[in-house]
Amino acid sequence: MLKIGMLGTWHVHTEGYAREFKNTGKCEISAVWDHDAVRGKEKADKLGCAFYDDLDAFLASGLDGVCCCTETNLHPEVLTKAARAGVNIFTEKVLAATVGDAERVADEIKKSGVKFCISFPWRSRGDFRWIKEKVDEGLFGDISYMRMHNSHDGVSSGWLPAGFLDPVPTCGGAMMDLGAHGMYMLNWIMGEPAGVNSSFTNFMCKTVEDNCVSVLTYKNGAIGVSETSFVAHRDPFKLEISGTKGSVLCGWDDGRMCYNLGDGWVYPNVPKNAPSPVEMFVDDVLGGEKSEYGVDDAVMLTKTMAAAYAVG
Repeated sequence: MLKIGMLGTWHVHTEGYAREFKNTGKCEISAVWDHDAVRGKEKADKLGCAFYDDLDAFLASGLDGVCCCTETNLHPEVLTKAARAGVNIFTEKVLAATVGDAERVADEIKKSGVKFCISFPWRSRGDFRWIKEKVDEGLFGDISYMRMHNSHDGVSSGWLPAGFLDPVPTCGGAMMDLGAHGMYMLNWIMGEPAGVNSSFTNFMCKTVEDNCVSVLTYKNGAIGVSETSFVAHRDPFKLEISGTKGSVLCGWDDGRMCYNLGDGWVYPNVPKNAPSPVEMFVDDVLGGEKSEYGVDDAVMLTKTMAAAYAVG
């Protein structure tokens, strides 16, 4: 059994990740660390494991890996310490808010040789992997446009925790959090952008942006659009990709994927989902295949996000 430590408990997905690690049947949650002792002790009691308020002692407690769920602004410090301690790292996105911090964390991870995986769950979806494969094969020709829309009503319906609306721990609002999925999907399908322009507004929230669009441009003239919101009610995700030979759509009201090469809309058989990021990380630590969602992808997400905020 791998011993996994929860490196912080701030993130809303903390308990979900802990369950997923345990549900692999190959891991146990053996320890929790948090700088907020009340919050951390509560989570440790709920998970039935030890609590540490000393980060060095936590990292020296015989862990096989950590799941980083701290505030985003603490990522550089805690991930660097984990890498230097030789502890394998699974982390929530983003790796860090600034390019300099992301590159420094990446250097420490590469230097230490620890296993690393960042949580890019949408890349494990069978329909998205089918799209990626067909784009790479040229089925849709040269891609000229991609749009990813991903939103929820966390602010407008009042269920998003207050900590996610504090610009200090979050390092941003809707785009930094929910919009990260669209950004890493654009990077995966389209490659590195040459430029980014953004429009971020405070529709209901005054502390962080809650209504956002970033437009990415590429050297070949292609355009990518990442849309996200904390104030959109009953608004399903949407993915559309256009190329010189056809187009593909996914999402909307029924969530299905279809494509058109000129002879009408086709609904292909969607492959099964790939292993989740957690499953990939566990397999990697146990000596299996290397996780697909590596530190270079993590740095690229930070680069794209930093460019979006620089003009947002």
